[in-house]
Amino acid sequence: MKRYANLTVLLSVLFIAGCGYTTGSLLPSHLKTIYVEDFKNKIDVSTEPSDKEGYRIYRAGLENEVTSKIIDLFIQDGHLQIVDDYQANLVLTGELLDYYKQPLRYDKFDNVEEYRIIVTVSMVLRDIVKDRIMWKEDEFIGYDTFRLTGGFASSEDEARAGAIKDLAEKVVEKVVEGW
Repeated sequence: MKRYANLTVLLSVLFIAGCGYTTGSLLPSHLKTIYVEDFKNKIDVSTEPSDKEGYRIYRAGLENEVTSKIIDLFIQDGHLQIVDDYQANLVLTGELLDYYKQPLRYDKFDNVEEYRIIVTVSMVLRDIVKDRIMWKEDEFIGYDTFRLTGGFASSEDEARAGAIKDLAEKVVEKVVEGW
């Protein structure tokens, strides 16, 4: 009886390992290249910040950081080749909508100890070959956190880079895997 139990476990493991996750692209075969248009910064520069409530921040050049990180991660992924717009099968366009600094934790004196940085973009992916929109996202986010004190303290700049990287990873995954 133990022999059948071991066989059942082995077959279950082999079955589970053979289905589900793939590292390949789910893109149609005619899509081999992509052009990532420079993201536009649409963050309102007139908002007033407040440490206690969380606040939106206009950061000059943030759209360039987002565009650059997305391109870097497409290159690293390797499923699509980055090309100029006139050579592309796919074109990704986007707008930076929000950079939000949200307080997460407070000390006993009501001082902020930890923040979450949230970067929000809208995007459109176009299949140039078939002249159609593959998908559109109105609010796509990446985020990271940083603590101001303690052993895990870090800077807002590190968290901003982490949030942009999180966003870029999600963008590349959505383009390549279609979800």
